[in-house]
Amino acid sequence: MSKSVLDMSMSLDGYIADPHDFLGGDDGERLHKWADSEQHPGPVKQFQDEWNGAGAILAGRRTAELMDHWGGSHGGLPIFVPSHRPPGPAARWGYPLVTYVNDGIESAMAQAKAAAGDRDVQIRGGAYTVQQALQAGVLDELQIHHIPVLLGAGRRLFDVLPSEIELEIIQVLDTPEATHIRYRVRR
Repeated sequence: MSKSVLDMSMSLDGYIADPHDFLGGDDGERLHKWADSEQHPGPVKQFQDEWNGAGAILAGRRTAELMDHWGGSHGGLPIFVPSHRPPGPAARWGYPLVTYVNDGIESAMAQAKAAAGDRDVQIRGGAYTVQQALQAGVLDELQIHHIPVLLGAGRRLFDVLPSEIELEIIQVLDTPEATHIRYRVRR
């Protein structure tokens, strides 16, 4: 059965992007440097296999637009974007694998899971989308890559939550570049 998995790199102080939508550091990629590590290929390969094994992507609108909808395909996977506004021209006419869903996060996730079949739905970015998915009860697991850096400002992943949400730790992998903690959302 398909499950929805958030996969997100986050600074120790809870930021997923700096105030300018970069990922920290001089080159704007500090929060993702761990994924380029050749010193610890085992954990990186495990995460890459998981990303490549997904069946669909659910992305926040802001993230999808910043990434130009990954050129219309996230490695050949369909992309679902919950939004109350219609898509821009590229997504509307040029990207047949991109679907904007205007009737809520529950519908977007249901469509993504239907498209994924028995594979997982990967959630790509978007603090607001993640918060909405948690509130609606449609997010199953969180894979958080805790990066040993304090950004001090920017966009926080869990800035606004509807209530207390209990999580269960199901895996911890520690490397010098990041501590990777996987949580299951308790229902």
